[in-house]
This record gives sequence, structure tokens and C-alpha cells, in this order.
Amino acid sequence: MTESAAEPTLFERIAAREIPAQIVAETDRVIAFHDIAPKAPVHVVVTPKQGHYRDVVELAEGDPELLAELVAVARGIAADLSDGDFRLIFNTGGGAGQTIFHVHAHVLAGGLEEASLAG
Repeated sequence: MTESAAEPTLFERIAAREIPAQIVAETDRVIAFHDIAPKAPVHVVVTPKQGHYRDVVELAEGDPELLAELVAVARGIAADLSDGDFRLIFNTGGGAGQTIFHVHAHVLAGGLEEASLAG
């Protein structure tokens, strides 16, 4: 848990099945689900189940193997739900559009010409 040990992040609550989500992939440490406000035909959030890292920089420094696993899950989602081509976007910091401070990536695929996002 980030911020406070008493309050799990939104993504930890999704991983714990406390908040419903349309889950598309899951490993022991990573969960992926459709974004509730999609910006592309395929828009999936991929995140560690635990909120130990606020952003991708912290994750890369703290657990590069988990970052590699997250990217591998993203690649599999793009292969399963699209043609394999995809964008993988990490917003890092409020000024870059990050609103949930639990590291997560957005997998965007299909019809990406106009896609932009915050999250």
C-alpha cells in the first residue's frame, strides 16, 4: 500500500476484488483490466497488485523484474486483444497526468491516431 497502511489504493482494491473490474489478465503479482474511460478501442490498465511503488521510476529502481513482468503482460494483452501493436504509457507525476499514485501502465491498441489520456 502506498500513502497509508490503513488505506489501500484503488488498484489494490480491484486486485482484492473489492471493486469490480473487467479483468483481462492476471499473474501472481500483476493484474490487468479494461479502463473505465477508454481512450482507444483497446485500453487496458496493467498494474502490480501491491501498491509499493508510486510510479514507473520507483518500480524500475526497486523491482526491475516486476517491471519486466508488467511489460510482458502488456505485450500479451496486445497480442490477444489486437494485432500485437500497442502503446504502453506510464504517467509519472501529477504534472504528467498521473492521478492514481500506484504505478500502472495503459495499454492502448487499435485506432490510436487520436488517443491521449490521463490517469
